[in-house]
Amino acid sequence: MRPLFCSGLRPTVVLLALILSACGGGRYRPVSDTPVRIGPSYTVRGTTYTPVADPTYDMLGEASWYGGESGNRTANGERFRAKGITAAHTTLPLPSYVEVTSLDTGRTILLRINDRGPFAGRRIIDLSRGAAQLLGLRAQGHAAVRVRRVDPPERDRARLRDGKPAAPRPDASAATIANLRAQLDAAP
Repeated sequence: MRPLFCSGLRPTVVLLALILSACGGGRYRPVSDTPVRIGPSYTVRGTTYTPVADPTYDMLGEASWYGGESGNRTANGERFRAKGITAAHTTLPLPSYVEVTSLDTGRTILLRINDRGPFAGRRIIDLSRGAAQLLGLRAQGHAAVRVRRVDPPERDRARLRDGKPAAPRPDASAATIANLRAQLDAAP
């Protein structure tokens, strides 16, 4: 075995590389439900967002999806996995779990919030490509949805932390969808 500095690298270069590798700059936080982070207020494009722990969160709005950022770090410090069943939200704690229902199809899925966004228009959630696929809106790009914070069983949480879908949720009835769509259309 040869010493590192004999391979043509100067000792200061080797020392600098070792110091930088110890800083953890390229490391991702492990996927975990603890600690839950609420975080301070932040401003994006002139709008201030204040994260809150709201267990009764239940909103209607638009969902979009993103997937080209695969491998980037999420706001939660985890590696973004486009095929995972995750999403970005502007104010919910990281991580949080939500049920998302498409107002076009009535399809409902459970997913894990681990990132911040979206920061445009009436969009209230940005889905990973995997979540958009499950919800049936990947081809559309965006859709009207209901987002409701929930406290799922540990087996569903574990599946979502592993990037897999949770147990199927019942679809919303036609009457429920009609009611939700009327509420969304009446909103300013």
